[in-house]
Formats: sequence, structure tokens, C-alpha cells
Amino acid sequence: MSLQDILSKHVIAAVKAIYNQELPTVEFQATRKEFAGDVTVVIFPMLRTVKGNPVQIGESIGQYLVEHVEEVIGFNVIKGFLNVEISDSFYLDFFNKVVPNGTFGFAKPKPADKAIMVEYSSPNTNKPLHLGHVRNNLLGYSVAEILKASGKKVYKTQIVNDRGIHICKSMLAWERFGEKETPESSGLKGDKLVGNYYVKFDQEYKKEIQNLITEGQTEEEAKKHAPILKEAQQMLLKWEAGDDDTVALWKKMNQWVYDGFDTTYKNLGVDFDKLYYESQTYLLGKEFVSEGLKTGVFFKKEDGSVWCDLTDEGLDEKIVLRSDGTAVYMTQDIGTAIQRVKDYPDVGGMVYTVGNEQEYHFQVLFLIIKKLGFEWAKNLYHLSYGMVDLPSGKMKSREGTVVDADDLIEEMASTAGDISQELGKLDGYTEEEKQELYRVIGLGALKYYILKVDPKKRILFDPKESIDFQGNTGPFIQYTYARIQSILRKADVDVTVVLNPKDVSLHEKEKELIKQIQLFVEVIQNAADNHSPALIANYTYDLVKEFNSFYQNVSILGADTENEKLLRIQLSQVVANIIKNAFGLLGIQVPERM
Repeated sequence: MSLQDILSKHVIAAVKAIYNQELPTVEFQATRKEFAGDVTVVIFPMLRTVKGNPVQIGESIGQYLVEHVEEVIGFNVIKGFLNVEISDSFYLDFFNKVVPNGTFGFAKPKPADKAIMVEYSSPNTNKPLHLGHVRNNLLGYSVAEILKASGKKVYKTQIVNDRGIHICKSMLAWERFGEKETPESSGLKGDKLVGNYYVKFDQEYKKEIQNLITEGQTEEEAKKHAPILKEAQQMLLKWEAGDDDTVALWKKMNQWVYDGFDTTYKNLGVDFDKLYYESQTYLLGKEFVSEGLKTGVFFKKEDGSVWCDLTDEGLDEKIVLRSDGTAVYMTQDIGTAIQRVKDYPDVGGMVYTVGNEQEYHFQVLFLIIKKLGFEWAKNLYHLSYGMVDLPSGKMKSREGTVVDADDLIEEMASTAGDISQELGKLDGYTEEEKQELYRVIGLGALKYYILKVDPKKRILFDPKESIDFQGNTGPFIQYTYARIQSILRKADVDVTVVLNPKDVSLHEKEKELIKQIQLFVEVIQNAADNHSPALIANYTYDLVKEFNSFYQNVSILGADTENEKLLRIQLSQVVANIIKNAFGLLGIQVPERM
């Protein structure tokens, strides 16, 4: 039972005993630094139930707590705030349970609970992954790990957008200009090679548009009638008709891209349990449109197109089938969601990691699935996130001005190397060890910089600003972890010994650190409920700040007594475990030395 649970029960009992009133809830907050106390009971909300002076009410409840609650050793009242002082033994009892538990804070899955499927990445196969995909992957992967830590069974998935006019543009450009170039012959990753031909198509398309305008067509006419676009559209029709040569080329170029993606995912440190492909799912959903027509979920217009009326829900009418019977994206998204539950019957909810420009789409999707009568529809969540901007401006795939994910990862490691060398802390490292450390620091800096921001907010990403060994950054936290490992290597104590609370009195900094440790369980649950890695990131930074304050104010290895030394080393070890576990939830590694 948490401290707030214990106090809440006794505050309610105090109000009943003193005022004969039933208090529905108790509000707490952290005690302000300038006042004595460990937790604060807020009196003002009680005035709806208990009439009287808030200071007098606080004094009465405080006296009751001292007399009836073993953990409470004192109190003071400032206006409408009851500051409660808690015994050292309470914190030490809690801490003794944490010391041997290397996975403190992580909940075990309950067998009866439904699983959650988290979708992220879901790229197009006409270009490499870029900075926007990096935010998507980091968010989706981290949310999946946080949900696991909160006690959920999780499946990680993506749907690869491997069909459509975009891939035909790359295919056509390669046929025309590629001269049979391959990833092997060019030395390029397959996704980069295919992306180059997507850019090449756009360049040729623009030339043809200009020629047609010169011949007298309007810009709008020229865009529609450019021969290279018409040829790409014909190629798409051939693919849909199953033309052997077109399908063979499509398979070959897509495989180049998949191989390239796999390398990037490995370098980024993300993975998936199941892949879906749009080429296999784009026909799904039609059967549910037919069912929905029978049950009145959908209606047919005069031209034969099928719609869903969502005006009662404050939205509008949404098409789910064109007049020629072909599906729209909404149709296949309905079908894919239902297919996933067929594939994984234990799934009871899904998280879609998709940019905020698709918020309306997911509102509609979730409502339609709910109207179709699927119980799990209430557990669908759109993990909406803002765009990532660079100091140099917006990225454009067609023009080849995107920040490539592989290049970014490499640049982060290189920058980490430059800064580490300037700081001169790498004596005794082999060149191989240095390169691995640069990779861990650079990638940690990138991931932390992106994940510490609330997902809904837009980010201006500055690579150099993210690699700073001071402030709220990944390298600062990694450095603290490495510092603790150095302390632990020098410590000559048996950290498994359980201290008797009666044998130790807590220094103020020790108590503050234990209080911060206590919050980890709650932070994981809040992060899972809110689908927000930012809560984990910023908690870890607060923990590290608290540890560094502790480190600067007390002597760890030079403590006055063996019990003090043991406690401080155990505290350091628990903090290091939490840093490692919390950063693991963000997909960030921690180095043993820095």
C-alpha cells in the first residue's frame, strides 16, 4: 500500500471521528521545499464536506494522524495545507524491498487481460526512412515497451505501404534511367537507391510539365497529361491486373527497400512482431461494408457509392466504397483492424502511431468500427504526434531534401565523438570501444531529445543541442549512470545485506532520493495510460538531478559508519537500475564507462 493510500484511509477516518462527516476523497501534493514535511494534505477541497476554519481543520486532522498512524511523526499547517512528516523507518522499510529487485517498477502481465497491438513506422517503399519516421518509430517502440512494463501483453506491428502510384514512379524511373543498377553494383542501400529514382521521376515529370506549358497547356492540364505520369498510371493498372513483368519488377525493387529498412531498424534499435503489407490488405473491408449496409451502419447513394453518416457524432458523411465498387483507405483500415484481431484473438485494443494530420481519419475509423459492433473499438487509440522541423526548414521527399535516418544516426555518433574527444575522458579506450561509445551516446542523445517532448508537440530538432553533457539531455543522464557504476566498482561491501531501520537515521538527501525512487511505479502507469514516453524521460532526469544533489552533499564511500556507507551504495545501485530500466523503456542504452 502506498503512503498516499495509508494517509488517505486515516484522513477519511479522522474526518469521520472528529466531524462525523464522510469525506469522499483526499487530495495530496508534494510538500514545498521551504516547509518541514514529506507529503501535504490539501484542506481546501474538504470545506465542501467539513465547515470551518481550514487551519483548525488541518490541526485537528494532523493531531489525529500523529496519534493513530505509526508512520506519522509530526505535522505543521500553513494556511490550508497540512504538511505531514513521515518516519525514516517507513522509507527504509520500502527501500529494503526495492534493493534486491532489479526490475522494480515493472508490473507482471495478468493472464486474463487482453493484449494491445501497437502500430508504428508503416513507411512507403519508394524512399528511405527519414527524420519524421525516426520520431514515429521511437514513439511507437517506446510506448509498446512502457505498456509492457505496466503489465500489458503487447504486439508490435507495422503496415508497409508497398503498392500504389508512388512505387510505380520509382519503378518507371529505374526502368528508364537505371541501366540495371542494383544495390550491389552501386554500393547503395536498397531503400536509398529506390528513393533516388523517386526523386529522378519528379525531376523528369517537372521537365515534361514545363514543356507542355510552353506548348500552350495550362499548368493544371500539363500536370495531368505529362507522358511520364500517364505511363506510371498505366504501370499501376498492369500491377493490379497481375502483369508478370510488372509484378516481378515490383517484388525486386520492394525487396531492395525491405533490406534497407531492416538495416535502419537494427541501427535505430526497434523491432516488430508482425508485418502487414498493403498489397495484401487493400481488398480487406469490403465484406464488412456489405454487412454494414444490411444493418444500417452504411447507406448507398444514387450513384452506387456507399457512405457512413456520422453527423450525429459531430462529423460528416464518410465514403467507404466508390460507385465503381473500389475501396478507399478507410475501407482497408477497417478490414485490416478486424483482420488483426482474427490473427491475434487475445488483442483487445490497438494504438496507431501516426502524425497529427491524420486525426480526423482515426476519429472516423474508430467510430465506424464501433458502429459495426466490435467491443474492442472502445480501446482504439491514435498516438498523434507533431512534425519534426530542422533549423534549415521543412523536408520534402520528392525533392530529395529529407534528413535521411541513416545519415542522422551516423552524424549523431560523429558529433558525440567530437564532443567526447574535446572533454578528454576516453583514456584507456581502444578505438573499437570509442566507436561503440560514440554510437551509444549519439543515439541516446537523439532518442532522448525526441522522446522528452510531449508527443503532441511539434519539435525543432537540433542535433548539436541534443548532445550536451549538461542539462536535460540523454548524455547527461548516461554520464550519471556511468559515474554510479564507477562508485559501485570501488565499493567493497555486500549490497545484499538488509539494513535494520532502527540502525540508520536518514540524511535529508537520502530521504529525498528514496521519495523520488518511490514515484517510479506510478510514473510507469501514468506513462502507459497517457501513451507518453515524455513522462518517463523527465522523471529520469528528475531522479538524476536528485541523485547528483545527494552525491554532492554526502560522502558515499567515505561515510562515517559502515551502515551509512552500505545504505548510500545501495541507494546508488537502485538509482542506476532505475536509470537503466527507464532508459530501456525509451530504447536507450547506458554505458558502463564514459
